[in-house]
Amino acid sequence: MVFYTGDTHGDVTGIVEFSQRLQLNPSDTLVILGDVGANYHLNGLDMYIKEQLNTCGPTVLCIHGNHECRPANVPGYLLQDWNGGQVYVQPEYPRVLFAVDGEVYTLAGRDHLVIGGAYSVDKDYRLMWGFHWWPDEQPDEATKAKVEQVLSARDRKIPVVLSHTCPFKYEPTEAFLPGIDQSGVDDSTERWLDTIDDRLSCDAWYCGHWHINKRSGKMHFLFHEFEAAPEI
Repeated sequence: MVFYTGDTHGDVTGIVEFSQRLQLNPSDTLVILGDVGANYHLNGLDMYIKEQLNTCGPTVLCIHGNHECRPANVPGYLLQDWNGGQVYVQPEYPRVLFAVDGEVYTLAGRDHLVIGGAYSVDKDYRLMWGFHWWPDEQPDEATKAKVEQVLSARDRKIPVVLSHTCPFKYEPTEAFLPGIDQSGVDDSTERWLDTIDDRLSCDAWYCGHWHINKRSGKMHFLFHEFEAAPEI
């Protein structure tokens, strides 16, 4: 089976409990829609988080968020083929996979396009207090070109999109953080995703980032809830 859930920010207790309750195993896949937190501290705490995920039962597919270093920049990650695409994996944690933006993976019989990344509204706070922040948190032009190429090759049809943030038109304004001046927020990724959505035929779009559980048409916003992929 395939399940989707939202940001964990290093606290994977809910994932472990859910996986144990359903007795998930490596043939099952659990997708975390960004901000996993397993490559945030860049020290032993990350190793502890990855060990928890690696031993909780399912194969875990992590989408890139905006509160973590890209695995390509973390020592020890290797690229390997998985379910029709490529993923980053550390040999010590073979069940913890990190998706590559623009790749397509076949899960539960349906192709899933991955588009990770987002802007951090807490960037200034993190920099002021010496917390980690990464300038490549959002998709770059090469990633955007790859996504466009993949969709063009598929006649702009893909059953499922997995992203961290959402297209601009679907932003859940009720989830905006108080005290944040929205005029200063870089929403270029959301506006680009809008152009993707306007020219795309898909059945479902899953995202995290907004710390809200909500359904709006094909859009599935997930935080602490879990959704199962529909049976085909």
